[in-house]
Amino acid sequence: MTEQLMVKQERAARTRDTLIRSAAEIFDREGFAVASLTAITTHAGVSNGALHHHFVSKAALTDAVEGAALARLMAVTEAVLPLGASRMQVLVDVTHRLAEALRGDVVLRAGFELNREASRPPHADLCEWWRRWVEETLKQVEAEDELGPGVVAADVVNAVVAATVGFEVLGARDAEWLSASTVSRFWRLLLPTVVPARLLANLDPDGPRLP
Repeated sequence: MTEQLMVKQERAARTRDTLIRSAAEIFDREGFAVASLTAITTHAGVSNGALHHHFVSKAALTDAVEGAALARLMAVTEAVLPLGASRMQVLVDVTHRLAEALRGDVVLRAGFELNREASRPPHADLCEWWRRWVEETLKQVEAEDELGPGVVAADVVNAVVAATVGFEVLGARDAEWLSASTVSRFWRLLLPTVVPARLLANLDPDGPRLP
């Protein structure tokens, strides 16, 4: 591969990433329905021809935004478990990381917002992926005997997913819903009802302990 070709490919990749981010910013600010390709290209500082070189339609660009958002969500949940840490603490910490990412990453926010767009089926279902991750983590929590007597893992999954997705929705209008203090208060309320008393003192609702 020649140096000239490598430079051309790198430039194309940067343009594609710029268009995805610009689309996310326009979707986040104006909403999917009214966002135009012209507004996106103007915001990105590229021509319509450059956009159509990478994306044949608004639908294709929207799918790319959702795909990029899913990649960011997966990165949030790729937690390295510290030696001796519990899976419940990992769950607490990852919810904090998710809220932090939603506050600062417009592509991730746009991905969740696009999932709620009634006029189109989701290309990458972030909410469902998040639900499955929480479900798998709670299965591990249950296997490690970190749930209290009579606590059903599926009920905890429902509570965590409903709360975190709800924080994302409400955070679109008021960033306080995605603050660390909001997530901490949620866990201070939930942990005593789902975790055995013998383990409660070892859990930190304020997280995160993950790298």
